Amino acid sequence: MTFPDLFERFSSEILPLGCADATHLRFQSIARFASARAGDAPFIVNDRDQIVFIAKGSSKLVAEASQEREQVVAFHFVGDLVLVPARGAHAYTLYALDNCDLIFFQSDEFFKLARYETGMIDEALERAMLALARSREKAVALGRKSAQERLASFFLNMAERIGSKHEEGWVMQLPMSRSDIADSLGLTIETVSRQLSELRDAGLLTTQGRSQVHLLDWDGLASRAGHLVPAE
Repeated sequence: MTFPDLFERFSSEILPLGCADATHLRFQSIARFASARAGDAPFIVNDRDQIVFIAKGSSKLVAEASQEREQVVAFHFVGDLVLVPARGAHAYTLYALDNCDLIFFQSDEFFKLARYETGMIDEALERAMLALARSREKAVALGRKSAQERLASFFLNMAERIGSKHEEGWVMQLPMSRSDIADSLGLTIETVSRQLSELRDAGLLTTQGRSQVHLLDWDGLASRAGHLVPAE
């Protein structure tokens, strides 16, 4: 896709309906385009915060600490707006999980323009609140949940974000590797594989190949994930 096509996708997803043509043109003037193949990191030198729109593909945000320790902070998919922080106490790197097309902005320029469009502030706040909610859930999972609860929570979250609902459950194609999942959940690959086998044996899900997951029992997985049971 060309840059104008990708920017139109950003515009339709992010800019408020009916925003002024001048606003559209101002955002287009500060927008930049990047294409990344699977495994690429398009923003290696990152001395300023970046706002990145995933126009095509999927990505992972990785935090790098000393002694070559890494943590997958979050996964992002088409339509997501991602803040990639500048290097600070940790280095943050956005990696493509598969072939990606990205529209990105310097965050200070982006928010300066957003202040002039009320709808943009609302959109940014809504997305920030959603990201905060996901961060809270992940903090609970990493701090208090067992390995199986973490993995069950992960599958439910991915189904809501990229899955499709069918008569017999939810089906999704996961673009991340088992290693990525393990790094995201603070587990080893061996533990992820073992817990996945237990969930399969319990009849809660099936897998096909390395990427397809079919969730068969949502309530059963929610119970394994340690979710609260709604009061009747």
